Amino acid sequence: MLKLDARTKLLNAAIEVVRAQGYAATSVDELCRKAGVTKGAFFHHFETKDALAVAAANYWSETTGALFAQAPYHTPADPLDRVLAYIDFRKDLLQGTPAEFSCFVGTTVQEAFGSSDEIRAACKASIFGHAETLVADISEAIRRYKVKGTWTAQSLALHTQAVLQGAFIIAKASGSATTAADSVNHLRRYIELLFNRKPTKRKTK
Repeated sequence: MLKLDARTKLLNAAIEVVRAQGYAATSVDELCRKAGVTKGAFFHHFETKDALAVAAANYWSETTGALFAQAPYHTPADPLDRVLAYIDFRKDLLQGTPAEFSCFVGTTVQEAFGSSDEIRAACKASIFGHAETLVADISEAIRRYKVKGTWTAQSLALHTQAVLQGAFIIAKASGSATTAADSVNHLRRYIELLFNRKPTKRKTK
């Protein structure tokens, strides 16, 4: 079993605790208890809680980026099918409680965007960076399906993230993944209609 160092333990603790109760409600003492490290170890690695949040946002990008890079939605030959498979994959991740499937950077930036430019920038880099991974497939789909409009592949990619982040908020408010899944279903139908494809039911194994 891989033994984690104190810094990684704190990053994992930050992601878990903040997703469960929010950034403002999370204290350094609580993070240390969750990580099983001393307060001295915390301040050895991070000058402040905000500094940990920035590092955790970057860590979140790295770990989730690896997950999405290896996900099966990249397989279809048709670029629109890849985009739709991405939406389906995001729906499949809506398992457990909102604290388990919601986004760390989305949760953090909602609270800290006005108090820390560094946290806001790190969360923006994470969300926008993930959206950017969809741009190539959307651009190819625009060309293949000869879609006309004033919108861009970049704006649609960001819209997918807006819907997903909003779905997380709805799930937190309702305490259920069902309402979040409904929003993701609407997003899938919207994209199909945008590309002039008749909405279809998702294929199941």
